[in-house]
Amino acid sequence: MMQLFDQTNLECSKLITERYSTSFTLGIKTLDKKFHFPIYAIYGFVRYADEIVDTFYDFDQKLLLERFVKDTYEAIHTGISLNPVLHSFQIVVNQYQIENELIDAFLHSMSMDLEKQNYTDDKYNEYIYGSAEVVGLMCLRVFCEGDKEMFNHLKNGARSLGAAFQKVNFLRDLKSDFVDRGRVYFPGVDFLSFTKEAKRQIEKDIQADFDAAYLAIKQLPRSARMGVYLAYVYYLTLFNKIKETPATRIQEERIRVPDLQKVALLAKTYLQFRISDI
Repeated sequence: MMQLFDQTNLECSKLITERYSTSFTLGIKTLDKKFHFPIYAIYGFVRYADEIVDTFYDFDQKLLLERFVKDTYEAIHTGISLNPVLHSFQIVVNQYQIENELIDAFLHSMSMDLEKQNYTDDKYNEYIYGSAEVVGLMCLRVFCEGDKEMFNHLKNGARSLGAAFQKVNFLRDLKSDFVDRGRVYFPGVDFLSFTKEAKRQIEKDIQADFDAAYLAIKQLPRSARMGVYLAYVYYLTLFNKIKETPATRIQEERIRVPDLQKVALLAKTYLQFRISDI
């Protein structure tokens, strides 16, 4: 019966991923099947932690996050939780030996969102590492399946990919982060006077992350490469749309890639992958 318990909990993480992110769901579906549930479990964990600090304003968010942190480590230590998200996550953490340091850093970044932050360069880099880069490293632990040499070789690229995704999210959500949450993550940037030059400098930094990530993606195991590449292509497409959008418009609306275009990207990427073996 434990197998049934595990399976139903993992299916909960899959459902969460499907409901919250069509882009990541498409990417996961193109991974080798053995990676589907582990990556769903990681996404479900980070998604729910993020919900605590970004959504639940009518509740005691600090208390909710403290309980979530405590329950996370208890689940990992005991190997069981009645919280489906945490039970799924602990399965992956224990199976793939994901380090506590990565989990610590992620949860610390979530706690940073509970307070008003003046993001200096150091604070910004600290937040990016914990909120995004370590998620890339968790996924890489899964993809490498215990191959420590491969993990060490590709870890900088995984960090760059996570950073690129997060920074694109920051640009895309610039308005909602400021208006709804009072946040501007980019150091030295004033939302009320977001200039073309400030946007250009941010985009230059993001492009460097994408370039470093691409080199690592090409070296991933084939069983993981297409799914990661598809997520890369989707975010690069979103990034290019943002680059073409004036800074003033970024302040007014959320730029997105329509679902039909996401499906087209999937088809195009699949054919490209099959032909050129990216």
